[in-house]
Amino acid sequence: MRIIVEEHPTILDVSELLRPEKSFTDKEVGKFRDYTVDDTDPLKERVRRTYKLMHTNQTVEFVQGRHQDWLKFDHFKANIREALEKLNDLVDESDPDLDLPNIVHAFQTAERAREEHPELDWLHLTGLIHDLGKVMAFYGEPQWAVVGDTFPVGCQWGESIVYRADSFDENVDGANPKYNTKNGMYKPKCGLAGLTMSWGHDEFLYRVLVHNKSTLPEQALQMIRYHSFYPWHSGGDYSHLTTEKDEVTKQWVLMFNRYDLYTKCTKIPDLEALWPYYQSLIDKYIPGELEW
Repeated sequence: MRIIVEEHPTILDVSELLRPEKSFTDKEVGKFRDYTVDDTDPLKERVRRTYKLMHTNQTVEFVQGRHQDWLKFDHFKANIREALEKLNDLVDESDPDLDLPNIVHAFQTAERAREEHPELDWLHLTGLIHDLGKVMAFYGEPQWAVVGDTFPVGCQWGESIVYRADSFDENVDGANPKYNTKNGMYKPKCGLAGLTMSWGHDEFLYRVLVHNKSTLPEQALQMIRYHSFYPWHSGGDYSHLTTEKDEVTKQWVLMFNRYDLYTKCTKIPDLEALWPYYQSLIDKYIPGELEW
């Protein structure tokens, strides 16, 4: 399937974006994002435990505290390559599809985007860095506050959130009348930018790039900020809080998620051979040392 990318993209067929051609992956599409409960499967149990901790602890108060801490951008300084190489030592505990270091997934995503859209160098770089916010895990942040699907705090939790049936039972916001209604602390149609998202790598990297004055285009920044917001872009939840403008953002995010999700496999690219090309993109869009 070929996607026409325009400055102002038309509405794309979401079903096509989430149903790639067989040549796209060596794994059946239905096998991705399998969150079935199986207490005899160590990988599935690891994923379920991670989400239980996330859904219990991601409250309005917790997220506000993370903003106060991380958005001072005073935890460390590093250039993009240095930060990426930290991901050699990170395995995402929320990921049911892959049990490899996150840097491998970064290059898999980037290379597939590059193959389909060789003319969009910013998209290649977006694929490479989209999970870079996970470096928080090396600075004291538990994985349940770093990885996994995101959702707005301060309102009813969407029905399509993974493990939704019982994983929020101990979240105190569920008993707070300011937060447990459909709109919660938001006005209807307030837009994505008006939502306070659960704390994780998406929001952190977006804020880091803005803070450090990256010249990546707005589409790239939105892909990074919302690529893990599956209950919205794939589950159909939260439409009462979003706007028509957000629907355009959704198409970009879904386009990107083809490369993020369906490239997860055990085929490892030659990272050293690829570095010179991606370093040239880093130098173009996000040069030098960044404040994190």
